Amino acid sequence: MATEILMPALSPTMEEGTLARWLVKEGDAVKSGDIIAEIETDKATMEFEAVDEGTIGRLLVAEGTAGVKVNTPIAVLLEDGESADSAPAAKASPPAPQQPTVAAAPTTVAAPETAPAAAPAGPRIFASPLARRIAAEKGIDLSALQGSGPHGRIVKADVEGATAAAQAPAPTPTTAAAPAPAPVSASAVAKLYEGRSYEEVPLDGMRKTIAARLTEAKQTIPHFYLRREVRLDALMDFRAQLNKQLEHRGVKLSVNDFIIKACALALQAVPAANAVWAGDRVLKMKASDVAVAVAIEGGLFTPVLFDAEAKSLSKLSEEMKDLAARARSRKLAPQEYQGGSFAISNLGMMGIENFDAVINPPHGAILAVGAGLKKPVVNAEGGIEVATVMSMTLSVDHRVIDGALGAELLQAIVANLENPMAMLA
Repeated sequence: MATEILMPALSPTMEEGTLARWLVKEGDAVKSGDIIAEIETDKATMEFEAVDEGTIGRLLVAEGTAGVKVNTPIAVLLEDGESADSAPAAKASPPAPQQPTVAAAPTTVAAPETAPAAAPAGPRIFASPLARRIAAEKGIDLSALQGSGPHGRIVKADVEGATAAAQAPAPTPTTAAAPAPAPVSASAVAKLYEGRSYEEVPLDGMRKTIAARLTEAKQTIPHFYLRREVRLDALMDFRAQLNKQLEHRGVKLSVNDFIIKACALALQAVPAANAVWAGDRVLKMKASDVAVAVAIEGGLFTPVLFDAEAKSLSKLSEEMKDLAARARSRKLAPQEYQGGSFAISNLGMMGIENFDAVINPPHGAILAVGAGLKKPVVNAEGGIEVATVMSMTLSVDHRVIDGALGAELLQAIVANLENPMAMLA
């Protein structure tokens, strides 16, 4: 019996994607694990593997088609002895809207209930790669689930539904949900600017995701802000010495490399602050997994440097350069920009003196780093001298980290930066 190949959800935030390129054509034989297409998600271009074996009967979505919703049929896979003519008609992808709309603020929507379909016969369990990965992470037995995909195939929604059913607390009937804000009408906004010249820019997947996540962050996370200045003179001198000694290895450390290391060690020194918000609990992390914001055309990535506390400055520098380069070409895998408990956003290199960064959920905090500037300061003897001073602002999720704990974390970061040699001890 012919099977529909559906648009996969290749990242947790993906709702639609662009079918960038087909790597097969109609009539090609494929087996499980073969790469059949390249899909552009909201963040990157990723390869899509076949789950079943058979012959490609029809390609339902043309290369370059954008706005293809997750779980929309994109091709038909035939079994032995079937022909494209005998295959059942598949629903084609709905056309993407031509006029851009202004997205409403995101609201939390419960996963839809689906009628269970009969599981395929035999010992083999049919499940999408994403469903298998989520099940492995959550410790869910796929054989206990009934799939809602074609021919009982287990998909992402089935695994997440099982997770939600196991973890969801009993509903409280007395608690009324807050009304969702009225959506902003694109036509109403455009009407305000009738007669004025402007260019209309449709939102791509990355811009939609940034809008949704940061709206969620500012609406749901109780931010508070802690500010400190740090003297960089000792760090700048130490950095110059190290770079001279490492020159023969082609290593050049940046101030940002020292900031990453300082934050990673501070999270170890103040372990209660190395935490994330998990809805009804706080997860205290063991390792210092530090995310660093990287600006790219049309948006940003926050690739994660895992186990940063255990890595040398030169190793952190090498990894950061690699992650930043691949972020700008949108070649990062989801596991490279998801996770972490803490983030750094550095606009100092662009001349910004200080700013407040928005927390990237579920992180507990983010450090906004400003420019190092020459300023007059009072020294220990009461005299005036010129020093290089950098402003830092720690945005903190009050659900995870209280004021005194946040202050302790920021003090540990400052101490590491003002005594850089100690970070190598």
